[in-house]
Amino acid sequence: MNTYEVNGGQAIREGAGWGLTLPPMDGRRYADAQIDDYQGLPRRRFRWRPPLTLTVRARFSHPADELVGTAGFGFWNDPFMMTGARFPALPRAVWFFYASPPSDMALACDVPGYGWKAAVIDAGRLPFWLLAPTAPLAIPMMNARPLYRALWPIGQRALGIAEALAPADMTMWHTYRLEWDVRRVRFGVDDVCFLDGAPSPRGPLGFVMWLDNQAMIATPWGRFAHRVLPTSAPQWVQVESVSIQAAS
Repeated sequence: MNTYEVNGGQAIREGAGWGLTLPPMDGRRYADAQIDDYQGLPRRRFRWRPPLTLTVRARFSHPADELVGTAGFGFWNDPFMMTGARFPALPRAVWFFYASPPSDMALACDVPGYGWKAAVIDAGRLPFWLLAPTAPLAIPMMNARPLYRALWPIGQRALGIAEALAPADMTMWHTYRLEWDVRRVRFGVDDVCFLDGAPSPRGPLGFVMWLDNQAMIATPWGRFAHRVLPTSAPQWVQVESVSIQAAS
């Protein structure tokens, strides 16, 4: 497993688990504490494809209304070239994902654009490319609520998006499980399923676990922004164990 530490972020091995920590930040610099298994690799050599099961036992320093930035664990294609000289790509991910306000990634109908979630996306699917030419007309139309309710479910399906808020106090120890099968994805907390039948992103993807101080905005009605956030106290995620079991 690789570590990725930026501007005071630390990723420290703790027995069978990990501790990711961020110091207080002034909001002028990006900070990240991360572990992953894909640094320096081309995307075609990323390790993971379905079917597999990811199990993580973890807790966070702050609850979902107080933790600042983004955090999570799961699998993605590192589309933004953070850890290697790759071409940019459309995002593919299957993971537990947290974002605090002012982040607003309202990608699933009736699910807030922030919070502690299970989430999947595969923006490189053929249905999305077939719809892409309509985007200049469709995006302004999304600002009208009735049109958004009618049209965005089509875009959501084309992008392979599904999300659900995780029913868990982030500061308490929980066992998080992600079952990524060829046709669908299932998410659970402490053996209780809360999202089933989510569309399955294509592999290969790389494993990542991180904690940072960024905020992102991406909405169907055309708002896009990125910034870093100040933090007044140290933040951390303590990970007791990580298990990835690939089906034979």
